[in-house]
Amino acid sequence: MGRSVRLSEAQKRELWDRWRGGETLVEIGRALGRSTPNVFTMLKARGGIAPAVRRRRQSGLRLEEREEISLGLAGGLSLHRIAARLGRAPSTISREVAHNGGREGYRAVSAEVRAWETALRPKPCLLAREPRLRDVVAEKLEQRWSPQQIAGWLRLKFGDDGAMRVSHETIYRSLFIQARGVLRRELLASLRSRRVMRRAHGARSQGMKRSLIPDAVSIRERPAEALDRAVPGHWEGDLLAGGGGSQIATLVERRSRFLLLARIGATKKTDEVVAALVRRVQTLPEQVKASLTWDRGSEMTAHARFTLATDIKVYFCDPHSPWQRGSNENTNGLLRQYLPKGCDLTAFSQQDLDDVALELNTRPRKTLDYKTPADIFNQGVAMTG
Repeated sequence: MGRSVRLSEAQKRELWDRWRGGETLVEIGRALGRSTPNVFTMLKARGGIAPAVRRRRQSGLRLEEREEISLGLAGGLSLHRIAARLGRAPSTISREVAHNGGREGYRAVSAEVRAWETALRPKPCLLAREPRLRDVVAEKLEQRWSPQQIAGWLRLKFGDDGAMRVSHETIYRSLFIQARGVLRRELLASLRSRRVMRRAHGARSQGMKRSLIPDAVSIRERPAEALDRAVPGHWEGDLLAGGGGSQIATLVERRSRFLLLARIGATKKTDEVVAALVRRVQTLPEQVKASLTWDRGSEMTAHARFTLATDIKVYFCDPHSPWQRGSNENTNGLLRQYLPKGCDLTAFSQQDLDDVALELNTRPRKTLDYKTPADIFNQGVAMTG
């Protein structure tokens, strides 16, 4: 597979909005067309803390003013004359020109780009500016105090001494955003949660509630025969995301890598997902309907209804562990040849999806000694018939 394309600025904002809103890594990955490990890596790089929104000072020079400066310089006007025409202080114009190539080298567009690049000049954080405060915070973290306990104790201990005040969020930021280089990374181990990323309390609670699935049975309780692929009928499933929130369901039989696709549309509602899965599975011979392994997505909240309709028990992967559905993940990657990231999956009919599945099922696979999934699947059906 080729290197993944960088996220656009809009996608980056969506990434952080979804994370703050409490979505799981799997849900964010589906929405952005990224793998769960890729989403984790992007979030972990900032410790789960969203970057500041890029803003310019309202009093800063605008592009049209820079263009006027450029025209004035080209016309031989003095800096004082240019400042008067713009209603700006002469010192403002002088600094602007001096910092951007001088009278001869000044270019409005280049100056505008530079202004944006320096708009977020990093300020030293509080703990970097106050060594005494930093040392006290580090000492208390080593004693396994929580950031909230430290912040509250400092208010009581040092009263009105502003230099010895710090919020618990600032402590968390200094721990999780290691680029700040203020607190040692080893101090993360002192936190009770042992997390490597920060998430707002309210968002984390919502995300946990959404990811809870009633009566979920762990993959660890799945029959051993499913693990060694010796017996046909054990399936892995997931949703494949497209543009505009569109989804399709993918089902892969572990032994043969045989693929079934189910049209879902632009929804992840559990009733509609389960109904689509039931329709597809009911076309299978009884001897290849043993189990289904799914991730922790909320679309399988109604898994009991699926089991009741198909007699197939559902097992759920550990959180953030897509590799436990390795056959399904690999096949989803192959599907991108036919269903590229970002394409509107609602444009494909069920017959279109069946045609895609047929092509993949009749393609030789190295992992099957160059037999096709259809060959192995049909052998399995005959073996157990």
